Amino acid sequence: MELVRERIFQEVRRDIVACKLKPGEELREGQLAVRFGVSRLPVRDAMQKLEHEGLIEIEPRRGHRVEPISIADAQDLIDLRIILETAAVRLAAERAEGVQLKALDEFRTADTSSVEAFAAHNSRFHRRLSELSGNARMIEQIRSVMENYARLCIISLSNPPGRDSFSGPLRYHRSIIDAVQLRNGKRAAELIAKHAERSRGAIMRGLGGRAIVE
Repeated sequence: MELVRERIFQEVRRDIVACKLKPGEELREGQLAVRFGVSRLPVRDAMQKLEHEGLIEIEPRRGHRVEPISIADAQDLIDLRIILETAAVRLAAERAEGVQLKALDEFRTADTSSVEAFAAHNSRFHRRLSELSGNARMIEQIRSVMENYARLCIISLSNPPGRDSFSGPLRYHRSIIDAVQLRNGKRAAELIAKHAERSRGAIMRGLGGRAIVE
């Protein structure tokens, strides 16, 4: 049962993060049970776990829906990201071993074949930076922030759509890598803050014309 619940949780979560299940979209236990070929019980358990992660809402006697994207919440999330990540890169520049810093070179290029592929790369990059901080609580907080940020990332990269959407973020990634590898934590923090603010503008433009926002 645990394995079944985890499979349902992971697949539905992936669809929500990739915006295949739209913010505000209704989720029916019966339809999900048919999709996964199971009873409603593991579906209900997976829905509770998704609610705990803030990805769906459960309304008594009404069912479930994908958590809508609030402009105010998006602003709060970006503010929190800046606070956490600027602290994390300062620590990374100070604490990480040379071989760990060198390994960041893998993030200088990315799969730009789709918005979803680049969004996944973006999440991996920012999580890796946090891991180099060596601060376990900070790593966990940034993991949570970036998981919730993934939907915003897809929206920002899709507006306007196209490969050019990836060039700006990639330039920032490379500059941040340069600064961290030089152990210049102050410069890395400045760059990551600018990177997040640039993303804020794209995200707000993307959210502004969408009916999925509450």
